[in-house]
Amino acid sequence: MLHFNRCPHLKQIAQKCFPSVHVRTDKHVQLFLSRTFALAEFRKSWHSTHSLVGDKNIILMGPPGAGKTTVGRIIGQKLGCCVIDVDDDILEKTWNMSVSEKLQDVGNEQFLEEEGKAVLNFSASGSVISLTGSNPMHDASMWHLKKNGIIVYLDVPLIDLVSRLKFMKVDRIVGQNAGTSMKDLLKFRRQYYKKWYDTRVFCESGASPEEVADKVLNAVKRYQDVDSETFISTRHNWPKDCEQKVSTKFFSEAVIEGLASDGGLFVPEKEFPKLNCREWKSLVGATYIERAQILLEKCIHPADIPAARLGEMIETAYGENFACSKIAPVRHLSGNQFILELFHGPTGSFKDLSLQLLPHLFAHCIPPSCNYMILVATSGDTGSAVLNGFSRINKNHKQRIAVATFFPENGVSDFQKAQIIGSQKENGWAVGVKSDFDFCQTAIKRIFKDSDFTGFLIMEHGTILSSANSINWGRLLPQVVYHASAYLDLVSQGFISFGSPVDVCIPTGNFGNILAAVYAKMMGIPIRKFICASNQNHVLTDFIKTGHYDLRERKITPTFSPSIDILKASNLERHLHMMANKDGGLMTKLFNQLEEQQHFQIDEMLVEKLQQDFVADWCSERECLAAIHSTYSTSGYILDPHTAVAKVVADRMRDKTCPVIVASTAHYSKFAPAIMQALKIKEINHTSSSQLYLLSSYNALPPPHEALLERMKQQEKMEYQVCAADVDVLKNHVEKLIQNQFI
Repeated sequence: MLHFNRCPHLKQIAQKCFPSVHVRTDKHVQLFLSRTFALAEFRKSWHSTHSLVGDKNIILMGPPGAGKTTVGRIIGQKLGCCVIDVDDDILEKTWNMSVSEKLQDVGNEQFLEEEGKAVLNFSASGSVISLTGSNPMHDASMWHLKKNGIIVYLDVPLIDLVSRLKFMKVDRIVGQNAGTSMKDLLKFRRQYYKKWYDTRVFCESGASPEEVADKVLNAVKRYQDVDSETFISTRHNWPKDCEQKVSTKFFSEAVIEGLASDGGLFVPEKEFPKLNCREWKSLVGATYIERAQILLEKCIHPADIPAARLGEMIETAYGENFACSKIAPVRHLSGNQFILELFHGPTGSFKDLSLQLLPHLFAHCIPPSCNYMILVATSGDTGSAVLNGFSRINKNHKQRIAVATFFPENGVSDFQKAQIIGSQKENGWAVGVKSDFDFCQTAIKRIFKDSDFTGFLIMEHGTILSSANSINWGRLLPQVVYHASAYLDLVSQGFISFGSPVDVCIPTGNFGNILAAVYAKMMGIPIRKFICASNQNHVLTDFIKTGHYDLRERKITPTFSPSIDILKASNLERHLHMMANKDGGLMTKLFNQLEEQQHFQIDEMLVEKLQQDFVADWCSERECLAAIHSTYSTSGYILDPHTAVAKVVADRMRDKTCPVIVASTAHYSKFAPAIMQALKIKEINHTSSSQLYLLSSYNALPPPHEALLERMKQQEKMEYQVCAADVDVLKNHVEKLIQNQFI
């Protein structure tokens, strides 16, 4: 127990805000509590200064042809407020000449300066302001406007803009030069629009000005309502008294804390945002980055991460560190079967799609005065992906954020182990544990729930624990994007038309990847069936078929697909919580029973509900190797063992009436011994490096993973720690790492 000695008012605040931590007053109290005060004051300030009723302006920004003037007039009529068109009401009245005449008179560069000066001399309040297409290219004038308004970006698909401008006068568009097409000019302008907006309105093809105006008003309302998008624990009990306040968290808090104080997982209090059919169709021609920006902006409130800043994070996360410009491409394998390639990131697994973004989200959300230690349990791929992702944050953030990843010492492939150890950086370490993944995951959960230990670390070392496993909402959310993107790619490539259903088949261990596909469906992607593919550790398959989650007399069997050698699927709790209409009491009962008695049974109604969307089966080791061999023989494509597990199950569940997308979760190079055994290559006893180079010489699909080949060139033997399967031993390791890094 940690005690206060001089500040009872801080104790009350701490107990209210952090009920799981027993706090005493010392030099770290103010450091720990500053985040709560700062967030509360920030939201209070935001709410009081952003009101349509007050003196703030709604500022419409977008390219020529976006409909700013027309939409602005409609909004003005709806709100009964003044409407100002910068072109007509400010520039032409200031200059006493038309905008096109001014542009022709002074040229592009001078025009931008004089346009900016005119805006700087203008002020308004409680109005709707329609900017020119070039206003965002002048920094000083945009800062001037931003001080007293909400900037709404009307984001119109490029093909629609080009089509509209064919019927408009374009002699007042800045930047038109010989040799520069209108399409290129509009692409160039996007960087300026993305820099300034507070909220984006996606103006899908076919949307009327009235519909866009309503979207603007809804976006402004959401922007103002900073407390509308909150998260609850899956084990939260709803109060019987409607007036009793519900314990909720904001997105930034859910990301920082990782696991709820009651042992549950954070989930949105409200439903996922949904895109309409036209909005999805307008994303068919978009890039992966553009799709991610649109979808994640709808799921992350700008009070947690400003939309423009979120866009920058997404561009950084999915940039040159991915070997394929499409990030997560879809490849036609055969018949109605498609492979979603999720292994083009720097560590060669699907974990990169989340863990190249999560560190940037996390670094933005944490308070400036605290240190954070990220604890991660890995069954193979997560460890290297987490270490790689957090090594890419900036130097200042590295000084305050460190990572410790715990892996089963003898439960990952030789290459995965070498990759985890080799991914250690100045702010990240690998720790081998003499047990299996389930122990590592359970131990970390127990550490988080140990309020005496976590409170001690906060008060003595100024360090807060968090997680980057898929129990962290910030880790799970980005995975929704690639499931949606895969469907859009099939539409783009002409294999299906939008609205046609697909099945998805996913090798499943911790249930996070397949749950992200469920969330994609909730957002509007027409997924028919979720096919859960297991290896010989098929507890999930048995559960989906029977409703009985039974770990009694089960032990993990090491397989060729170690990343799904898991018995306790953490994210299943999120899905059951949703199916049970957010019954936190039931989740507490079920998962406490799992912990204490090693099994639970859900009722028949929930089983039927589960089986409406889910089917499941499992694959033996022999079938896994046979699938790798047969697929290579018929198509020249090498599956990694996890993808082979999914292919076997997908083939077994085959329905020729519906395409199936098989998630390929890792590059085959990471499992060279299994691949060589499957392909009947005799040189199995070679080193990992020689095996990798031998496979790369086969000229197979997908091509060799250059980042993995580069990793094997680094011959230096890196040290790492190994510890016993004891929670107290792990806690000692954590404290020592904190002392070495932060003290």
